[in-house]
Amino acid sequence: MRVTIRQGLAALGVAALLIGSAAACASEDESTGGDSGDAGVSVDDGFKVGLLLPESKTTRYETFDRPYIEAKLKELCAKCEVLYQNADQDSAKQVSQAESLLTQGVKVLILDAVDGKAAEGIVNNAKSRDVPVVAYDRLASGPVDYYVSFDNQEVGKVQGQALLDALSAGGDPKRGQIVMINGSPTDPNAADFKAGAHSVLDGKVNIGKEYDTPDWSPDKAQQEMEQAITALGRDKIIGVYAANDGTAGGAIAAMKGNGFTTIPFTTGQDAELAAIQRIISGQQGMTVYKAIKPEAEIAAEMAIAAATGEQYTGQQTVTKNNGTKDVTSVLLKPVAVTKENIMETVVKDGFYTAAQICTPEYQKACAAAGIS
Repeated sequence: MRVTIRQGLAALGVAALLIGSAAACASEDESTGGDSGDAGVSVDDGFKVGLLLPESKTTRYETFDRPYIEAKLKELCAKCEVLYQNADQDSAKQVSQAESLLTQGVKVLILDAVDGKAAEGIVNNAKSRDVPVVAYDRLASGPVDYYVSFDNQEVGKVQGQALLDALSAGGDPKRGQIVMINGSPTDPNAADFKAGAHSVLDGKVNIGKEYDTPDWSPDKAQQEMEQAITALGRDKIIGVYAANDGTAGGAIAAMKGNGFTTIPFTTGQDAELAAIQRIISGQQGMTVYKAIKPEAEIAAEMAIAAATGEQYTGQQTVTKNNGTKDVTSVLLKPVAVTKENIMETVVKDGFYTAAQICTPEYQKACAAAGIS
């Protein structure tokens, strides 16, 4: 009987130890926040944020995206440090840059991928280190945490509809040929732009030539347009679908160089300053304005939430499947910009001032368009 009591006391002691241990574990879990992205990561203490942008040929990234993202991160986390790299349209370089940022201890990555599929390696590498990834502007493959961009098929639809409307206003939209100069085949957004444009244009216009433009290069777009002019004939081309303002600039340069007295209606995207100036002077028909500031600020908000283990609760979200998972996403709406609404869009939003647009070369065109 004495042994049984001793055994019972020992069992009680072990139970007490187990209860105490469990309580300690529970306390530890509560103190670390349980679901936090990284124990000890907080906006009060600050942490490192990695920012990877794809290229600098398109002026928006250095002029708008980067400063807007950095400013919002500073507002949300005063002690956070942003480590920035630009891949110059080289996906292998971007992989190396990501590895460097991860080695330096970033707690979250904002990734605008050069090549959405190739970026899966970056995302998996980050995940293996418990670093969340926010896909910015382009949806990367892999276990991405958040994604913010525009409704990219809608961008293509807006471009295609503007071109179709312009051709229809001038007569039968099938009276001649159009040339399609799409974006980079490695950019998943480019496929969406193209699909959206085709959904509007197919069967309603004659597509004489179509190209996918490596690296979104304006120089390559110019070469493509020159090839189209040679193949189709200068007098047969009545419109150009250009996927962004850089490719539009290349196409317009080719048409000028080949003696076009009037430039056919040409689309664009990104509302670059040079494109706005081409629009007011009648060289480019339209561009798509994607308000970069809200996109950049949402990316910063998502990054802070992901790093600290919180849920993003800003704009209304949808899911977008990237082949790996349904990614929580915010998709913003694009706006068509023509000569008639420049003041109500890019100027009103402070994207450009009238003075920036109306340089001496464009002052007469600005006055005629009511831009002041």
